[in-house]
Amino acid sequence: MTVPVRTLDDGAWISVNNARAVSNSEVWPVSGAGVCDCEVAHLLPESFYDVSVGRDAVAVGAIVQCIDCGGHGTIDALPVGRVVDGEFREFDPGAVRRPRATDG
Repeated sequence: MTVPVRTLDDGAWISVNNARAVSNSEVWPVSGAGVCDCEVAHLLPESFYDVSVGRDAVAVGAIVQCIDCGGHGTIDALPVGRVVDGEFREFDPGAVRRPRATDG
């Protein structure tokens, strides 16, 4: 089953199945992001620049800022949810996430 994913509104939203699914207005706890030295960085996405669907997750590329220390950078593949039976299921926004390794 094909599930369309894309960025919307100049990177403010991720659309899954032609519906807004993930907003850049949530703070995400992330471990191992490489954006700053915080053990668990609380990252505020400023803009999404990419979205992909892998075998087990929907991942976004995002420009982020740590609200704990002010660190700023990018994450190429941060899992935000998964597609199950054609429906998007967002991961718990409060759960600590880890970026995925990317090729390149």
